[in-house]
Amino acid sequence: MTTTIKEENNNQVVYFDGRLDTAVSMQVQKDVQPLIDNIKSDVILDCEKLQYISSSGLRIFLSILKNVKPTGHHVYIRSLNKDLRQVFTMTGFINLFEFKD
Repeated sequence: MTTTIKEENNNQVVYFDGRLDTAVSMQVQKDVQPLIDNIKSDVILDCEKLQYISSSGLRIFLSILKNVKPTGHHVYIRSLNKDLRQVFTMTGFINLFEFKD
C-alpha cells in the first residue's frame, strides 16, 4: 500500500495505491497525519488505484473527514470503483462524503 499526498489546483490530494486493510492501516494513518495536522484547503481522496478497503481503512477516511469539516473545507472522494462504491453504500459512508468522478 502506497499513500502519496500532493498539492494540486489548490487542493490537497491523497493518492491510495493498493489494499487499505488492517495490516497497513497504522502506517497509512501515520502517512496522512501531516495532512490532518495542517489542513489548508479541500481534500481529495483519490481511489483510482485503491483495490480494497477494510473497516480500518474506512476509519481513516472518517478521521480525515472529521478533521477537515471544522475548518470549513470539504473532503471529496474521486475515482471510486464499483466494488468500493458498494462498500461505501453498504456502510452508509456514501452519505457522509462528496464524490467526484
